Amino acid sequence: MNHVHDPLGAVGSASPAVPSLQLVDWTPRPQVSVPATRVARAAAPVVDVHNHLGRWLTTDWCTPDVAALLAMMDDAGVETVVNLDGLWGAELDANLDRYDRAHPGRFLTFCQLDWTLLSRPGGEREIQEQLRDSAARGARGLKVWKNVGLTVRGPDGELVLPDDQRVIDVLALAGELGLPALVHVADPKAFFDPLDAHNERFDELAGQPDWSFADRDRYPSFDQLLDAFERLLVATPGTRYIGAHVGCVAEDLDHVERLLRTAPHLVVDIAGRLAELGRQPRRFRRLVEAFPDRVLFGTDAFPLSPEQLEVHFRFLETDDECFDYAPGEEIPPQGRWQIAGAALPAHLLPGLYADNARRVLGLDEG
Repeated sequence: MNHVHDPLGAVGSASPAVPSLQLVDWTPRPQVSVPATRVARAAAPVVDVHNHLGRWLTTDWCTPDVAALLAMMDDAGVETVVNLDGLWGAELDANLDRYDRAHPGRFLTFCQLDWTLLSRPGGEREIQEQLRDSAARGARGLKVWKNVGLTVRGPDGELVLPDDQRVIDVLALAGELGLPALVHVADPKAFFDPLDAHNERFDELAGQPDWSFADRDRYPSFDQLLDAFERLLVATPGTRYIGAHVGCVAEDLDHVERLLRTAPHLVVDIAGRLAELGRQPRRFRRLVEAFPDRVLFGTDAFPLSPEQLEVHFRFLETDDECFDYAPGEEIPPQGRWQIAGAALPAHLLPGLYADNARRVLGLDEG
C-alpha cells in the first residue's frame, strides 16, 4: 500500500488554491536574513571611466541638471566622469562646451566616429579626418561601439569586423593622436544564443527581441567578435585600449586574463556588469589581484544616481551577500538573481577607483 505523507495529519488537509501565475510575473522576495552595508561614499577618489551624459542615447541631454550631477559626485567622492557621447563635429563641441570646458577636470568627453562612411569607397579616409578633427576640437578619447562588427558594412555589402584593416588603420591613428580607445565589441554571451528556454537572459531579450544576435546568417558569433577584437589589439600596440564591460566577456574571466596577457596596452572597465561579476565575486577579486593596474571603475549608469554608485561601492568594498544589483527594480533587468560583494583588499581600491584611469587618460601627466 502506498502512503502519502501529510505532515499535519488530518488537520488542514485541504490544499490552498494555487493561483494562476506566469513565471514572467513571479517576483519572489528572498527570506534569507543577511547583513546590509551602506557605502554612500567610496573609500578612495573615483573616476567613472564609462558613462553617458550627452544626447546619443536619449532625446535630450542625459543629465539635464549639471549642477545637481556635480553635487552628487562630490557627495560620493567622484572626481571625474568620462562622457562617451561626444560623437563628432558640432555635437562634439556641444558636449565639450557643456561639460569639459564649463567644468575643467570634472568631465572628459570621448568622440565617436561615423563608421557608416565605410559603405562607400574611400570612406576610411573620411573617418580618419573626422578623428583628427575631433582630437583638434578637444576630444579626450575615442569610443568604438558594437556596430563595428554587427551592422557596419563595406562597399561590397560585407560586415566590417573589428580586425578589418580599415578599422586597424583608424585605431592606429588614435594611438598616434594620443587618444585612448574604449571599445564595446560584443554584447553579453546570451544575446548570441538562441532565444529559448535555456537562455538566462530570456526576460530581457523577450522584451527587446531586437537585442538578439542569434541569427548566424546576419551576425557573427560571440567568439568570432572576441577573436577579431584580440587581433585588433595585437595589430595596434601603440594604442591604449579600454575594454568596455570587462572586455565584453565578463562571463569568462579566464578569457579576460588571456586578453590582458596578450595585450599589455589593454585595460578593462567594470561598467554595466555587476550582474555578472557579482555572481563570481571571489574570481573577480583574483582578477584584480593578478592585474591591479589593469581594471578600471565604470558604471554605465545613466542618468547617474546615488543608488547606482552605492551598489557599485558595496560590491567592491564589502562582503555582503544576496543583494540586488539593480536597486529599485522589481524584476532585475539582466537576470533574476542577486549578487555578493567582492570585498577587495583596501590597498587595491585606489588603483581600481581612479589611479589606473588617470594613467590611461593621461591625467597624471601634468
